[in-house]
Amino acid sequence: MNNLSNPIFHDESKARQWLEAQIWPDGAHCPHCGSVTVTPLQGKAHRPGLHQCNDCRQQFTVTVGTLFERSKIPLTKWLMAVYLLCASKKGMSTAQMGRMLALPYKTAWFMMHRVREAMREGSLPDALGGQNKVVEADETLVGGKAKNAKRGAPIPTKEPVVSLVERGGKVRSFHVPSVSRNNLRPILVSQVDRKSYLMTDEAGVYKRVGKEFAGHGSVNHSIDQYVRGTFWHTNTVEGYFSILKRGITGIYQHVSQQHLKRYLGEFDFRYNTRDIDDMERTVLAAKGIVGKRLTYRRTDATANA
Repeated sequence: MNNLSNPIFHDESKARQWLEAQIWPDGAHCPHCGSVTVTPLQGKAHRPGLHQCNDCRQQFTVTVGTLFERSKIPLTKWLMAVYLLCASKKGMSTAQMGRMLALPYKTAWFMMHRVREAMREGSLPDALGGQNKVVEADETLVGGKAKNAKRGAPIPTKEPVVSLVERGGKVRSFHVPSVSRNNLRPILVSQVDRKSYLMTDEAGVYKRVGKEFAGHGSVNHSIDQYVRGTFWHTNTVEGYFSILKRGITGIYQHVSQQHLKRYLGEFDFRYNTRDIDDMERTVLAAKGIVGKRLTYRRTDATANA
């Protein structure tokens, strides 16, 4: 069966039951007090999926306490939006998402930011790397191209991004004010295990902090040196940047400074789940909606992309 024909994208009841299975794998529990002593409310007087907690007496559905709470958009469209963004390697434009879901542009824009919020790592993650492991670090500038700017609009500025990639493992990307030792060192020492071998280019910002790790190697891009032997290179993180930049410049065309962190979370999520299929990736993203709220005011609907 084609994933797009899955009943959860077309039947509200199937969509709700599927989401309940992801959010409540061990049965329903109250999002207000955490009690597992709950009663499903049935009958014409109650909407489908409504439960009542026997302890705090609050009523709730599976969307309470999640990014989908109080949304008037059908759950089928929410799940379709999650799937489409998870399945699109370089992302999907808001205009395209709106056309596919038959929703206004601003509604689709807000939905996509909620989905990106679900993709972001919510808890303090384990450090990258470890003993006998290599973590590549590099920085780049991302942003829209001048030729893609609307007539009369200001020329888009480039924003600095630093990414850390464990070879054969995960990536973590950060939007930084500027590329400096003071900005990069706190990221490196908090996100990378000190037992790791750090691999960078020749940039001076890495020289001192590199001494804090088990080893530090580099390649000199300024003299067209990209690989020394088969070990010394930053090709892994460069490969990630190629996907990121193709998505930012080709699909989104412009990303505002205030929302760049969410776009980075989106690309990191897809890269980190590259070894599973699109539906499995959708399941992981759906589980990430719990405990997060993103209101329309917080996202500032005047932003582009």
